[in-house]
Amino acid sequence: MSQALQDLLDLLDLEQIEEDIFRGRSRSAVVPRVFGGQVAAQALVAAGRTVPEDRPAHSLHAYFLRPGDPGAPIVYTVDRIRDGRSFTTRRVVAVQHGKPIFHLSASFQTYEDGLDHQEPMPAAPDPATLPTGEERLRGYAHIDPPVVEKFLEARAAVDLRYVDEPPYGKFGEPREPHSQVWFRTNGKLGGVADEPLLHVVLATYVSDMTLLDSVLLAHGRGGWAVGDVVGASLDHAMWFHRPFRADEWLLYDQESPSAYGGRGLGQARIYTQDGRLAVTVIQEGVVRVPRERGTS
Repeated sequence: MSQALQDLLDLLDLEQIEEDIFRGRSRSAVVPRVFGGQVAAQALVAAGRTVPEDRPAHSLHAYFLRPGDPGAPIVYTVDRIRDGRSFTTRRVVAVQHGKPIFHLSASFQTYEDGLDHQEPMPAAPDPATLPTGEERLRGYAHIDPPVVEKFLEARAAVDLRYVDEPPYGKFGEPREPHSQVWFRTNGKLGGVADEPLLHVVLATYVSDMTLLDSVLLAHGRGGWAVGDVVGASLDHAMWFHRPFRADEWLLYDQESPSAYGGRGLGQARIYTQDGRLAVTVIQEGVVRVPRERGTS
């Protein structure tokens, strides 16, 4: 296991300060606020700590309410909404400086047999044939070196490989609003860390990294790395269909059906390397073109 992955696992290991109340810390991000995937992942950890282990998470729905302060702890309060025979529901509110910054509802279910079908996995090249994230980023002369280092530090725990050029690598002309990345943790999980909830939590963490890329592609924008848009996640939803491992290759197939009114929508499916549909993800975010200086 890499040190970066161990640091991420430590970040996700919340401190319990009271029954159903947990405290988490933050880490540096590409932008000067808490990374949304971190808050979502920590909130899911808090919810999962109050649910029996034989009830895995099957969905989450979340809203990003305020920017998080990376220098302050985050307190997660869990509300035990329902404990049914098959389903368990939890609501989590993340608070900083006395104000809510994030709200999550998550549902957990006992395993049961049922109908089974899925959308086939789309074509994608073998991840081993693709350049690593570091190889891509260090090859872009147009991105400021400090920005490159921030990206590499923020994503050090994840081996994330774009199938095609990311928005910040090739921009200026609109492209198809479709993006694919392969990802897995930068190291194998084992021992006490190898539990089903953690794999779901890690996928939640990564899911916020690239989902709005397809919005940028549709408009030829490079994104936050080159400063031609500003934005943030607004809401995030995930459905966990089948078991998977976050330390094995997962294909994140993303597209954007719409952008309007300063908002962009991204939707995606996550597949295991052997073709099983593991997760569906939908997110809307603020995506704004910065105003030129001197305009009102």
